[in-house]
Amino acid sequence: MLGIFVYFTYIIFRTKVSQRATTVLLAGSYVVGAEVFLRMTGGSLLYEASKYMVIWFALIGVFTIIMRKQPIPYILYILLLIPGILVAGFNMSVQTNIRTAIAFNLSGPVCLGIVSIFCYKRKISYQNIHKVLLYMALPLVSTVVYLFVFTPDIRETITGTGSNYAASGGFGPNQVATVLGLGMFVFAARFFMLSPSLFLKMINGFLLAVMSFRAIVTFSRGGVITALIMIAAFVYFYFLKVNAKAKFRITRVVFLVIGLGVMVWGYSSLQTGGLIENRYANEDALGREKADITTGRTDLISFELEEFFKNPVLGVGVGKIKELREREVGILAASHNEMSRILSEHGLFGLTALLILLLTPLFFRLKNKSNIFFYSFYFFWFLTINHSSMRIAAPAFVYGLCLLDIQYNQKKKKQLSNRYGRIRSLPS
Repeated sequence: MLGIFVYFTYIIFRTKVSQRATTVLLAGSYVVGAEVFLRMTGGSLLYEASKYMVIWFALIGVFTIIMRKQPIPYILYILLLIPGILVAGFNMSVQTNIRTAIAFNLSGPVCLGIVSIFCYKRKISYQNIHKVLLYMALPLVSTVVYLFVFTPDIRETITGTGSNYAASGGFGPNQVATVLGLGMFVFAARFFMLSPSLFLKMINGFLLAVMSFRAIVTFSRGGVITALIMIAAFVYFYFLKVNAKAKFRITRVVFLVIGLGVMVWGYSSLQTGGLIENRYANEDALGREKADITTGRTDLISFELEEFFKNPVLGVGVGKIKELREREVGILAASHNEMSRILSEHGLFGLTALLILLLTPLFFRLKNKSNIFFYSFYFFWFLTINHSSMRIAAPAFVYGLCLLDIQYNQKKKKQLSNRYGRIRSLPS
């Protein structure tokens, strides 16, 4: 972790100002890919250290690179988080550690705000957005290798249909599945767009398969389902941008990916004795349907919404909802839902902040359709904060990528045209 921090800080300041924005994105992307690996191997000095690093790199970019577009919505978003801090301070109890509560609950939202300020309508080349995604994916290759070393025999770790910590490197299955799902998307995109030779198809296809397998056997469904939605959104909008000849080629690749997915699922089922099928069918190990597909989160979210209606203006304060739940109903648990949490803890200020996050990228998309990955990034953020909150930096950073203005130069357009036929709807 220290090596990553020192290396990228040095590289960012060494890079010419005209090229520094890309270097900042590469640094943040690498940290996002490495975060879970660092945590599961004990390499993270502080639990939130990766978010702090992403914030640090983004702030360097904000203060050393001229911003041509003023990110007013996201400045307002950060200001809207302040009242919740004041409310938490006024309502401190004996057991409240205000510094820890704020750091744990606001590091993710603040990381998102700072990254969004940096990325807001910033131009980046088509080649460099692929490079950013690759920097994110390479640490995930290390993560997968570690998982195979940590649990080489999946069958020995299966005890039921609950989330499998042993198959997740001894770390949170939800977070492991989330980042591996992100890796699934990156290598699927590379399989479609950056695999002109059979060798590259084999490499990207293999990495896609092993990441899919390890994500599935965590028995955490959110990350895998999110990855599938991201891939489907990418393929759909990519398909729309090319002509009939290219559509035929993409269709063939789609069938290849589907075939690969069926084989991975079959192997996962074999390795888990069919229990993975029970998991996705919301059944226990004996095949009995579980009462709650959300594993109890519905009640937790309902409690948070009730507290929002009781305290609609200012909310209960940052980090207070978990403490309040334990005191009133005797349950010490988190809903892992960022939308209900921000409402309960920040009230109408949180609702306004949430609307800014939901609507600003969509308004930007109406005017600028250059980002072929827009909906994949947007869905990743939205779905992840609803099942895994913002415990890792990935949703915050990927949300920022929605706001980039991807530039396609004439040489790249010609290359794409030669490979896929005439490309429609791409900016010059």
